[in-house]
Amino acid sequence: MTSSETFQRARSREAKAVREQAILDAARALAAERGIRTVTLTEIADAVGMHKSAMLRYFETREEIFLRLTAEAWGEWTPALIERLAAASTPAEVAAAFSTTLAERGPFCDLLAQAPLNLERNVSVEAVRAFKLTSGESLARIAEAVRSALPALPDSAARDLVAAATSLAGTFWQISTPPPEVAALYRSDPRLGHALIDLEPRLRRILSAYLVGALESA
Repeated sequence: MTSSETFQRARSREAKAVREQAILDAARALAAERGIRTVTLTEIADAVGMHKSAMLRYFETREEIFLRLTAEAWGEWTPALIERLAAASTPAEVAAAFSTTLAERGPFCDLLAQAPLNLERNVSVEAVRAFKLTSGESLARIAEAVRSALPALPDSAARDLVAAATSLAGTFWQISTPPPEVAALYRSDPRLGHALIDLEPRLRRILSAYLVGALESA
């Protein structure tokens, strides 16, 4: 019996949940290996031993798969960040909590960049709703933790901080991880040195400056 036949014959709710998780795990592994943009639906199906047509019973598009992974990544990052924020009491420490936890999660940064550009655009309205509710809940929890660390910071500024941190992390991760041949070009030409960036320190400096300004204007 092949793995694809096994997948096709599963009928129970529990078996379907196992299938979905297998698909998500395969997509996550492939994306971590070489980036989201290069991973195809066929490759994900092959990785779990399913025919592409069978996999479409669980996820309509590759974007839906990766949007689910983005929601899961928000759920994993949020408590880790909140734990770091619990020990923070200055703008620099809050900025460091964001920049460090995001820099440690390259695949999440990749997802953050892809979500608004691609992942939310080829899925059902219900899939977008579920994702936005998940990320919105995380946003509220993180903003509350930021304000606990910096009580003088307005709620709107705390929410703007989360938006800025995640948007910049997604962009900076893409810039800081160019293809090997492009990275070699940057290193070989002193005039292109500005194109070589390190995500964590740059993100930390920008977020720290934002927080100082937001507190001064509060």
